Amino acid sequence: MYDVGQLFLFPTLALIGLLFLYAFWALGEFATQGWQRRRHGIETGRGYVLVAFALRHRIQDPDTLDVTAHRLLEWPRIATRVAPMLGLVATMIPMGPALKGLSGGNLANVGENLTIAFSAVILALIAASITFWVVNVRRRWLAEELVWLGKHQPQWEVDA
Repeated sequence: MYDVGQLFLFPTLALIGLLFLYAFWALGEFATQGWQRRRHGIETGRGYVLVAFALRHRIQDPDTLDVTAHRLLEWPRIATRVAPMLGLVATMIPMGPALKGLSGGNLANVGENLTIAFSAVILALIAASITFWVVNVRRRWLAEELVWLGKHQPQWEVDA
């Protein structure tokens, strides 16, 4: 089981690295959206993703808009929840070799494995913190857009 567990270290570290990069990409996208929201009115749809989607696809159904809002939050929410779990996994996997090195008196091996363990969990928690913040603010923004769409339902012309 020890050897099988060790097989997961590099894929776990790679996923943490990807989630860390994704968190900063999501933060940049969030900042851009926030800037657009301040600059343009809701009627334009710029920075208002759900309003733009509803206007572009002529959607009035509140259930469809609600599902779309959930879909827009899906990836950042997954990142928020998965990153800490992967951080824990990446912390625990190197503990086996660290303890093995400690029992053999190899303190360099202990230090190397603990460095990997704690670095991985730090990156994972930073990624989770960033995406958590982005998700929560975006959830409020999408709720505001749903309310606005509910009050200002555009009437589409029926194509004959």
